[in-house]
Amino acid sequence: MCRHLGWLGTEVTLSALVLEPPRSLLVQSYAPRRQKHGLMNADGWGVGFFDAGVPRRWRSASPLWGDTSFESVAPALRSSCVVAAVRSATVGMPIEISATAPFTDGEWLLSHNGVVDRSVLPPISAAESVCDSAILAALIFQRGLDALADTLAEIGAADPLARLNILAANGSRLLATSWNETLSMLRRPDGVVLASEPYDDDAEWADVPDRHLVEVTADGVTLTALDATKGP
Repeated sequence: MCRHLGWLGTEVTLSALVLEPPRSLLVQSYAPRRQKHGLMNADGWGVGFFDAGVPRRWRSASPLWGDTSFESVAPALRSSCVVAAVRSATVGMPIEISATAPFTDGEWLLSHNGVVDRSVLPPISAAESVCDSAILAALIFQRGLDALADTLAEIGAADPLARLNILAANGSRLLATSWNETLSMLRRPDGVVLASEPYDDDAEWADVPDRHLVEVTADGVTLTALDATKGP
């Protein structure tokens, strides 16, 4: 479906996270290693980062590998909190900038790696697009990120085939869920990376078990099992 990545730590360049690693999101846009659904991620990309507490976004409906403007500017952009994604659109979903993660409510940046039946999601006028990920993001924003576990449990009960890997950040918190999709974590001396798949072969990458919520703050990393049996 998609590949995404989140960072919380000291300031780093967007290039160092998204473009430079040997198996970066750039490479994952055309040759992902662990993607179970789809062969590449050519239906858009987005990078969100926090600038003095304000979420900024750069998104495109074109493949990341063809964007020379971002390649030129990314080494000059720095942030301590980043959410980035490359997209493989679900069949029937629009390919447009507004359907490309990260989504935002003005406080959080959020990416969804997966798929969900739109019929189990309530209509939300605040959604940036009619695609499943945008509607899901708007629902999560509406209910609040502190209710993320309960929201996903409800959706997962209504749609057992849903894949609900969420990645969200607000500048001081980084949250991620593993739900029928791969998720890996790298604890570096200068911060923590959460990603759909490792961006290099560092032996310190660890796979996050399925049905878990990961929270990263300045105090450390917490893993919590998600209750997949809760219903609406």
